[in-house]
Amino acid sequence: MEPLKLPSPPAATPVALAQPPPAAADLGIQLRRLAILSAVLILTFAKPLLALVRFSLHSELYSHLLLIPFVSVYLAWLKKQELQPCPEPECKLALLPFGAGLLLLIGYLSAPRFGLSLAPADSLAWITVSFVVFFIAAAVFSLGRRNVQALAFPLAFLLFFVPFPVGVEKAIEFFLQHRSADAAELFFSVVGTPLHRQGVLFQLPGFSLQVAPECSGIRSTLVLFIASLVAGQLFLRSNWKRALFALVVIPLGIFRNAFRIVVLGELCVHVNPAFIDSPIHHRGGPIFFLLSMVPFLLLLYYLRKTDGPKHKG
Repeated sequence: MEPLKLPSPPAATPVALAQPPPAAADLGIQLRRLAILSAVLILTFAKPLLALVRFSLHSELYSHLLLIPFVSVYLAWLKKQELQPCPEPECKLALLPFGAGLLLLIGYLSAPRFGLSLAPADSLAWITVSFVVFFIAAAVFSLGRRNVQALAFPLAFLLFFVPFPVGVEKAIEFFLQHRSADAAELFFSVVGTPLHRQGVLFQLPGFSLQVAPECSGIRSTLVLFIASLVAGQLFLRSNWKRALFALVVIPLGIFRNAFRIVVLGELCVHVNPAFIDSPIHHRGGPIFFLLSMVPFLLLLYYLRKTDGPKHKG
């Protein structure tokens, strides 16, 4: 009688470890390349960037600057599904922003030799825009043309990381100051308050009111404009509606500021002139800013409600 032969166990089949798809691996290499270039760039510009941080912390107008890179990164993260692998770095295409950044940097370093004395804000604006352009060059080199097109808005949004040069800031302030005075004159005529206007000086019954540059509302208008751009990207699909929503913020800021001027003027005329030194004048800005958010949000709701359906790709 032959012994019973048991069947031999099947040979163990080697199990292949899960590997990421080639496209994901290539994209990961591109992102690591961008991270390394960004780290080198930040170390190179460490001194002016620290000066920008200190400037932002001590400035009411530019207190939002430190939030801009984080908002830009978040907006780029929302576009992650649109990113595609790029086999080779885009060297030729990156030369254009790299050359522009290099020219800006050379101009900044050469300014003292030509006797140009820059104000602190001008100096920071010059060196910061050079940093941003260099970063865009690094993004083009690392990610390629198609990915940069997909990330066009987050990259362009980084320009709000640059403080205004003094001349640009004064021009915007002058525009808002005088247009607010025009709108306030209209509001005073609507409520029937007699006045005599000379430029930005209003002669009201028994009281004079001047729309100073500090009353231009430049900070709140700038914050509202930046918020409109971000909200348009998050909630609207039509580019023309995004542009309309952002542009409406400018007259909205002017009328909000004019409304504040008229409220203060009416209180001084009909209640007590001491209101000119009251908290509603010196610290009432946030209240009127919140009031301006009502038409801001209503317009956003209407534009989103009437926006076309999202296309399924």
